[in-house]
Amino acid sequence: MRKRWLSTAVAAVSFFLLAFFAAGCGSAGQGKLVAGKLNVVTSFYPLYFLAQSIGGADANVINMIPAGVEPHDWTPKSRDLDTASKAQLFLYNGAGLEGWVDDFLQGLPGDSKLVTVEASQGITLLPGNPEDGETDRSHVDPHTWVSPKSMLIMAKTVADRFAQADPTHQAVYEANYGALKEKLEALDREYATRLAAVKKKDIVTSHQAFGYLARDYGLRQVAIMGLSPDAEPKARDLLRISKFVKANGIKTIFFEELVSDEIAKTLAREAKVSTTVLNPLEGLTPKQASKGEDYFSLMRANLQNLVQALQ
Repeated sequence: MRKRWLSTAVAAVSFFLLAFFAAGCGSAGQGKLVAGKLNVVTSFYPLYFLAQSIGGADANVINMIPAGVEPHDWTPKSRDLDTASKAQLFLYNGAGLEGWVDDFLQGLPGDSKLVTVEASQGITLLPGNPEDGETDRSHVDPHTWVSPKSMLIMAKTVADRFAQADPTHQAVYEANYGALKEKLEALDREYATRLAAVKKKDIVTSHQAFGYLARDYGLRQVAIMGLSPDAEPKARDLLRISKFVKANGIKTIFFEELVSDEIAKTLAREAKVSTTVLNPLEGLTPKQASKGEDYFSLMRANLQNLVQALQ
């Protein structure tokens, strides 16, 4: 029985990897610079959301990664560099998320006036867990934005840099930031109140993307994959997590939408539990984008799924 399940798990790993790399082969983000506005280039969706919310009508925001593309292994194209070099602000998360960023910035022409903003600055970062065979333990968990508490810090960082880059519209940016801050604080209160009331605190996730959320709201994350969703789980890790699920009465295993859910579903079948979405908000799917979903709607959907799973 165990050998048969392990064989199925290994096969699922292979399928997962193929599906991931196929999904990652999207085109670069589309967008044009607009004269007379603050031109802002963002590295992925959460920063695009912040920039649009704070910039409003006075900013032109271009997100480099298109809908449906997982950002961990995405790399910019020459046209992205050309666009960014002519913009005023470039927002990236930092904390190791964009492994390409140093080379990207070094490729800027000498006359570029682009100002770069590392949005995760000021957040107390969590250490990452190296994969088997790795010896470097200095890397950190980059998934800061998944916690509303961290997103509040990131929003303030972005707002300050908008005001510095375009002081003419400083009052507008500050007003927009104030409205966004109120919404993020309300979301933070919802998470704190509802998750304080759940009976269980353990969440089993396909991707180690919820460390900040777990830290800030009293949960414990057990991840199948590592910090990057293309990290290949070992059969012994799947067996260990299966035992954890059974021993701790876990009822739900969470998966995400931008990568294959086969590993999570294989584990759930073996452990006889259900699966549901816990979105790391690394990007929107084309369907979500067309429906007008945003950070707030997806984070509230996450909260609802967490509460239902942890009763």
